[in-house]
Amino acid sequence: MKKSETDFLKSRREMMKMLALGSTGGFWGLLGSTAANGQKRETPAGYKNDQPAVKIRSVKAIATAPEGSNLVIVKVETTEPGLYGLGCATFTQRAVAVVAAINSYLNEFCIGKDVDNIEDMWQSFYVSSYWRNGPVLNNALSGLDEALWDIKGKRANMTVYQLLGGKSRFAVECYEHASGNTAEAVAESVQKYMAQGFRHVRIQQGGYGGTGTVAKKPDFKAAGFGYEADDYMDERAYLKSVPKMFDVVRKVCGDEVELLHDVHERVQPMDVINMIKAVEDYHPYFIEDPFSPENMEWFKQLRMSTSVPIAMGELFNNINEFKMPMVNQWFDYIRVHVSQVGGITPAMKIARLGEWFNIKTAFHGPGDVSPVGHAAHAHIDLAIWNFGIQEAVHFSDKLKSVFTGCPTMNNGYMSVNEVPGIGVDINEKEAAKYPITTKSNWQVRKRDGTIIRP
Repeated sequence: MKKSETDFLKSRREMMKMLALGSTGGFWGLLGSTAANGQKRETPAGYKNDQPAVKIRSVKAIATAPEGSNLVIVKVETTEPGLYGLGCATFTQRAVAVVAAINSYLNEFCIGKDVDNIEDMWQSFYVSSYWRNGPVLNNALSGLDEALWDIKGKRANMTVYQLLGGKSRFAVECYEHASGNTAEAVAESVQKYMAQGFRHVRIQQGGYGGTGTVAKKPDFKAAGFGYEADDYMDERAYLKSVPKMFDVVRKVCGDEVELLHDVHERVQPMDVINMIKAVEDYHPYFIEDPFSPENMEWFKQLRMSTSVPIAMGELFNNINEFKMPMVNQWFDYIRVHVSQVGGITPAMKIARLGEWFNIKTAFHGPGDVSPVGHAAHAHIDLAIWNFGIQEAVHFSDKLKSVFTGCPTMNNGYMSVNEVPGIGVDINEKEAAKYPITTKSNWQVRKRDGTIIRP
């Protein structure tokens, strides 16, 4: 056998040996880093093997309240000049506590760590306090997690949704919020949003549970019980008003529009089951939060009583709270507050689990989530298959003076800023003009003054 043939066979045996061992690096090395189509493989600049790891240099909280609601942003700065990431850590009701957790604990924990290892960072900070699953530390962790995804996208020169698998849809379908003190006023509000292109509208008469619609002064206030700012809810009046509201809106607006309603866990389990049965003929898209987290066992009874789709999970802190309800298919829409459970990393796991049980997402996206947080929701919404619906959001000029690159709305759809990372940036000097406060009031009482959850 000629020497050239011997060398060829030897080279071929070495190649096959490496393939058998799964040594992809060795295989591409034999081919001179050239792909099968003959083109040289390129690695994004930030990920070249000969470059030192990018480390975290500092982590800090940026707190601001341009429109009155406390917003908290985590900024992760790196050892690579000019490279940083932003994440949402907004727990409006306890914003000062989150800021302290970020600046006093998260910063110290993160300095010197590799920005690439998102999963390891999440898991290690999650257990670093030993006791866990509280909203303060979860929001701090969410801000870190989203900021690391933002950094990874910038380094890879890709949007976050591309890192999560790419688009499953061209944009994110959203629902609007229609309200009024009468059913007729609610129907008028729905028509306004339909004219703007929205196909899904949540309907609420008054505040949650009908607060603000009863003119009579409650007995507890007449007796000098409670506090001046406490709201009053008439449970009977609310339970009677919801079916009437659905009836009026359907008659005025027709059957094409999808209608949603949020109970906000404010009535007793058996009462809300009967109320949901009463609106079944109006085909709600979903009824949100029928029970408080303390009353999860009632879902078995609800499922046997009605076919109305249910959304749940806004108040869950622990990602494991979703597991058994989803396995048992107790609800149809994952109503998770992404910063409450720790960011993009756990939200993706919850969404993926839901796919196995035909449960869709409906991430909580109220006005007291920062534009960074809304963008994070939208990136996940674009990527996952089992997306259901997202809350619409509109940013004021004042808010956009603080945050640039906010998601946009058009014809009932939300779109993200198509730049690497999450796509939202912050003007820290402008943010400082709007300091946060410690004021918060979620107190609602019955006629006799008993506190209503939540």
